[in-house]
Amino acid sequence: MARLRLFLPLLVFAALALLFWRGLSLDPNYMPSALENRPLPAFSAPTLEGPVISDAELRGKPALLNVWATWCPSCAAEHAYLNALARKGVLIYGLNYKDNAEAAGRWIAEKGNPYVANILDPAGLIGIDLGVTGAPETYVVDAAGVIQLRHQGPVDERVWRTVIEPALAGLSAGSLR
Repeated sequence: MARLRLFLPLLVFAALALLFWRGLSLDPNYMPSALENRPLPAFSAPTLEGPVISDAELRGKPALLNVWATWCPSCAAEHAYLNALARKGVLIYGLNYKDNAEAAGRWIAEKGNPYVANILDPAGLIGIDLGVTGAPETYVVDAAGVIQLRHQGPVDERVWRTVIEPALAGLSAGSLR
């Protein structure tokens, strides 16, 4: 029994070291979405382009739903890449989050429009239903309108290749173009 007491600090140290090692391998920015594998929340909202759009419009083909705002510096950083993805045929819907429609219109006119439609969410109510924690966020929505993935942060080449493109490829091949 006395020998066990001698090894007790070593065992505690080994257990703590294992926990710390595991913690270092986790992504501190990752926050799982409660909506993954669930239908897109129901909404009906005006768009920057004019007509009202509902969640039903995002069904039929896999698409991205990108949460953005003119006040968001990371959104500015990802915008050129979103334009390039749209030119390749990726369907992207925009959710203009807690923003001014006039400022959003100027932004799109200056920087280009990668979006099929820009859903206006000035009060952030759709964002609340989605569980948005900040802009930018990008959701992969399948053809049935089910959220398959949520990515927090800007979309760039690395994120596209390692996170979003594999999720889209797993849905229905050839439906992006």
